[in-house]
Amino acid sequence: MLDELDRALVHALRVDGRAPFSRIASVLDVSPQTIARRYRRLRSEAGLRVVGLADPHRAGRAQWLLRLTAGPHTAQGLAQALVRRGDTAWVKLTSGGTEITAIVETDPGPDGHTLLLRDIPRTAAVTAVSAHCLLHTYRGGPTAWPVSTEALTEEQQAALRPGDLGAPNSPSALGGPDAPGSPGAPGGRQPGLDVSDLALLGALHVNGRTPLGELAAATGRTPATAARRLGELRAGGTVFLDVELDPRLLGAGMQALLWLSVTPAHVDRVGRALATHRELAFVAATTGPSNLAALALCTDPADLHRYLTRRLGEVAGITALESAPVLRTLKAAGPVPSAGRADRSPGG
Repeated sequence: MLDELDRALVHALRVDGRAPFSRIASVLDVSPQTIARRYRRLRSEAGLRVVGLADPHRAGRAQWLLRLTAGPHTAQGLAQALVRRGDTAWVKLTSGGTEITAIVETDPGPDGHTLLLRDIPRTAAVTAVSAHCLLHTYRGGPTAWPVSTEALTEEQQAALRPGDLGAPNSPSALGGPDAPGSPGAPGGRQPGLDVSDLALLGALHVNGRTPLGELAAATGRTPATAARRLGELRAGGTVFLDVELDPRLLGAGMQALLWLSVTPAHVDRVGRALATHRELAFVAATTGPSNLAALALCTDPADLHRYLTRRLGEVAGITALESAPVLRTLKAAGPVPSAGRADRSPGG
């Protein structure tokens, strides 16, 4: 379990994943060295990581929730094959280890659905496969699990969230990791991403705290131009920063994927209601026989039972529910790190 300072550091990174340790230390009233030590310990012992992600809608990509069933002897191999792919995230083993759930991103059009239509059946002996397009996300992406964002006061969060993200001459734009973490700002679809933008996203996907000099080198831009472009992408919601952490360290010893059937006229109302439940880290409308999917994070099986039968059971409009306990999360939002990869995030 995390102590009070650990939780505050995680919350601070949720507010701004590129905030310098010096600013976080000032807000939390500790030394920068203490924050640096805590960050390194959480990275090495708890899997803490900041990753940069592109909003699929603004980046012109589609997301699919994939459900695969395979024999117990082949499910692990299939799951690891999905982990190694660059277009997958949140690869989980569920239902006794014979079902794999993963999110797959595809380019628009039929050519972008290679994994969905061809690659998976050739990967292993799959006994069942279904793909559900994510139509609308009520919680997830830039909207964090509430339990991970309860450590800081409103004043502390405001101090970590500098404004004017995209201003070319602001300290935030020019300083790289000073850019504030207020993704998802209103705005329409961003202009097409060019090669330099994709290189920027690639570097941030590996490490959302990649120093500005390395981002400039990866994109072929000057540091000021790279910082300005990152600020524009974040301000428009095309890019946001996510924080990966084992939820068990925040008290969630039981995870379960939920598949809900809801009367069509009530899907949006139910989705919005579920997005207020602190037990849920993810809620989305999908295609398929179940039109809402969610991820529940509870303390133990008894806590999950209470949630399903009481709070969830009180939501009108849900006609059917399927739950699948999560045994292991093999891949989160970012790529699985290579062995020995160093943490090159900036300290100050």
